Amino acid sequence: MSNMLALPGPALTTPALTGPAGLSRKAKAAIIVQFLLNEESDVPLDALPEDHQAELTLLMGNMRYVDRETLNTVIQEFADELEAVGLSFPGDMAGALSALEGKISDRTAARLRKEAGVRQTGDPWKRINALDEKYIEELVLSESIEVAAVMLSKIDVGKAANVLANLPGDKSRRISYAVSMTTGVTPDAVDRIGLSLAAQIDAVPPKAFKDGPDARLGAILNYSNSAVREELLTNLEEDDKDFAEAVRKSIFTYANIPERLNAIDVPKITRDVDPDMLATAIAASEAEEEQRTSDFLLSNMSKRMAENIKEEADAKGVVKPKVGEKAMGAVVAAIRDLVTVGEIELLDPDADE
Repeated sequence: MSNMLALPGPALTTPALTGPAGLSRKAKAAIIVQFLLNEESDVPLDALPEDHQAELTLLMGNMRYVDRETLNTVIQEFADELEAVGLSFPGDMAGALSALEGKISDRTAARLRKEAGVRQTGDPWKRINALDEKYIEELVLSESIEVAAVMLSKIDVGKAANVLANLPGDKSRRISYAVSMTTGVTPDAVDRIGLSLAAQIDAVPPKAFKDGPDARLGAILNYSNSAVREELLTNLEEDDKDFAEAVRKSIFTYANIPERLNAIDVPKITRDVDPDMLATAIAASEAEEEQRTSDFLLSNMSKRMAENIKEEADAKGVVKPKVGEKAMGAVVAAIRDLVTVGEIELLDPDADE
């Protein structure tokens, strides 16, 4: 359809069309659009360039009606053209980059955008709304009260409420009042604000690491010996207490299972962990936190399985520390794998704070 609108042809001012001969491709496109609208089909005309949208609107405003034969001929021609298309491409660098988003590296995409002089396409507000709340909060704090009010008015209500709740009291109050003053803001102003914010997002250089430093170090320490892990964290607290606390929160070990794993997900864990490995982990549970985890797992699996696992654990006697840690690590790894594939979600230990 965009091809029809892009090709040259005279605008129609005649009130009636009684034959396809002499019709411009733009006029035929207008006929197709009107037909689809009459059929209550969803026609995403906003995806067309603005000048094409305007020209299409003018054409449809000047036309009155077409006879059945003309309509059928135009529809058949349009259908034939669609069937003849084997493959279509974006047609420009901006479209190609948007199509390949997530398929090529962020670094490559940023370099190509800079070299081609193109910005991210699409509705800027959709991009802004897709950001995580922490990033939106940073944007709000860096902008004026008036811009922040527009921003919170354009994103999802739930997300806006969470961002507003996390702002300092005075800033939150002033933005809330400014929202009441946005009645006279024009659509053009909202568009300009959205494009300006999107430009700021594009200007941020891509990060080498997806996760924060606390999460990365926590993931490393998950697989470390417990004694080594605790010694490192103790030393880290002397250098940076806040960072050490953030790392502790990101660590997920066998002892953290009761507070992070939903009880109803325990059967999924027992399905993925070798029974002998699970029995070894339970037999090796000596510390109070480890015993609490073992009790949590046993009490939330089937009674028959719990009895079998407990019997196997008792038969193992004293388990060497390295063997026990390996078994506990296997249980934790199974949980993390299920989280990665989206089968379960870990609970937030700070949710009730």
